[in-house]
Amino acid sequence: MTDARGIVGIIANPASGKDVRRLVARASVFDNQEKQAIVGRLLKGLSTVGARNIVYMDDTHGIERAILESDLGGMTCTPVTSTRTVSALDTETAAQAMRELGCAVVITLGGDGTNRAVAKRWPDAPLLPISTGTNNVFPRFVEATVAGAAAGLVATGQVPLAKVARQRKLVRISIADEADDIALIDAVLSRERFIGARALLAPERLAAALLTRADPAAVGMTAIGGLIAPLRHRRNAGLWLELGPGGVIVEAPIAPGFYQPIAIRTHRRTRLGEAVIVAGPGVLAFDGERERVLHEGQTAVMRVERAGPWVIDVRRALRRAARHGLFARMKPPESADADADADAEQGA
Repeated sequence: MTDARGIVGIIANPASGKDVRRLVARASVFDNQEKQAIVGRLLKGLSTVGARNIVYMDDTHGIERAILESDLGGMTCTPVTSTRTVSALDTETAAQAMRELGCAVVITLGGDGTNRAVAKRWPDAPLLPISTGTNNVFPRFVEATVAGAAAGLVATGQVPLAKVARQRKLVRISIADEADDIALIDAVLSRERFIGARALLAPERLAAALLTRADPAAVGMTAIGGLIAPLRHRRNAGLWLELGPGGVIVEAPIAPGFYQPIAIRTHRRTRLGEAVIVAGPGVLAFDGERERVLHEGQTAVMRVERAGPWVIDVRRALRRAARHGLFARMKPPESADADADADAEQGA
């Protein structure tokens, strides 16, 4: 394996896997001790393939610091400049710093919200997202040991990013008289007046949604669309839902262990770049969390675009490396000569 200088960024969100859906539903808890163990396994995979230049978000819980201050066998691990607000801003500023450093790969530990925070500052980031959150449509559950190896192969240039990653879609949201926003999976208008607890757990108040994918085997808003009109992330389209009485009702898992009847008035595919408009009053939720208030008469224009992160396929990366013999250890020439000399002596 080569010892190239590609930089790998690691962002472990200390808040992921701990929100209110542990109380009202049956979502799993990912504590910080488990996240530390995941980071440790990532480092083993990274070092095995020669990735030794690591930068990380030094969060207020010290998730990564506790592991990265141990004996790393020649790896260089450096914290990036970030805020310490115990909010999504910490992830955003860390992602910005990693972008400025030119990280070849960023590994995230979190859910849809964590990856959205990264994409807000680096929309087309080269990502390897590992699921430790609640709504896990964007990241996947993957063993960190092999995920680290896949990320390291890409970061060191042994496996080209373009051969093992695909650019994901996102929803771009333009809000009248306010800053723009994005969502990676879904942008939803809820007929509520305040943000409050961020999770979307009141289906009777849902008004409309624009989805980048609709997956009947997932949890959250994407499942609502997926149970009536499945849409894969590879398709160059979005799915628009108008919610409320007058159409069909589906029993959808809007949170882990939490099925609810959802009324869907209409649904249709949208083209990439096609605008749909929603108006307040209400609250806009992005990737399962309420984020922005729309006042009476205020509008937001939403479009699905193929402009999101490049997500590494771990299996594809490792298969490509195996096919090219990157894991096969060649016998050094000097060892071969020594074996030949030993054989000659035994023959004599």
